[in-house]
Amino acid sequence: MFRPISEDYPLILASSSPRRKDLLCSLKIPFRAMATEVEERDRSGKVHELAIELSLLKAEKALSLNFGHWILAADTVVTLRNQIFGKPKDPSEAFAMLSKLSARTHSVITGFVVLDPAGNLAHKEAVQTQVTFKELTEKEILDYIATGEPLDKAGAYGIQGIGAFLVKSIIGSYTNVVGLPCFELISSLVSIGALISFPLPASASGPGRV
Repeated sequence: MFRPISEDYPLILASSSPRRKDLLCSLKIPFRAMATEVEERDRSGKVHELAIELSLLKAEKALSLNFGHWILAADTVVTLRNQIFGKPKDPSEAFAMLSKLSARTHSVITGFVVLDPAGNLAHKEAVQTQVTFKELTEKEILDYIATGEPLDKAGAYGIQGIGAFLVKSIIGSYTNVVGLPCFELISSLVSIGALISFPLPASASGPGRV
C-alpha cells in the first residue's frame, strides 16, 4: 500500500498546461506541477492509443525527479475524419484547422496515465467527447485568432475561454475537452488508492500548487 495524496504528499502533475492546473485546483487535490514536454511526433495511428502513449512519455520524464510520488500526465488530441489536429504552429495553421472544424462534429480525446510511487503504471485511460461547431465566418475565425487564444491549444480553440462561442453542442465530458476528464480521473484515483475517498477531508486537501 502506498501513501494517499495529501497536502504534504502531493500529486505530481507532469504538465505545464494552465487548464489542467486549474481543474486540479478546482477539485482541491494537492499537487505540484512539473513541465515535461515531449518531442512532437507523427500523430498518425489509433488516436486513443496515441493519447495514452504521449501521456506515458510525459509521466516517465517526470519520474526521475519525483520518484516516490503519484504522477499524473495527460495528452489531448482533436480529430476529424481521421485527421488529427495538434496545436497550430502559427496563425495560418490555426485558420486552416478552424475552417475545417466549422459546422462539423469532431472528437476530442484526452488520454491520461497515473504512475504509482514505485513508478509502475497504475492506470491508463482515454476519454472521448463529441464537439459540434457552429458555422463560422471568415471574420469570426480571424477575429478569434487575433485574440491569441488558439495558438497553444489542440484543435486551435479553448472551450473554457473565448472559444466557447464556437461550440454549438457537446456529447460527453466537458472537462475532457478542457484537458482532463474529471469524473474518470477521480474514479481512477480512488480505485487505485491514490485517494482514500473524494471529496478530500479539509485536513488533506488544499488549493493545489504550481
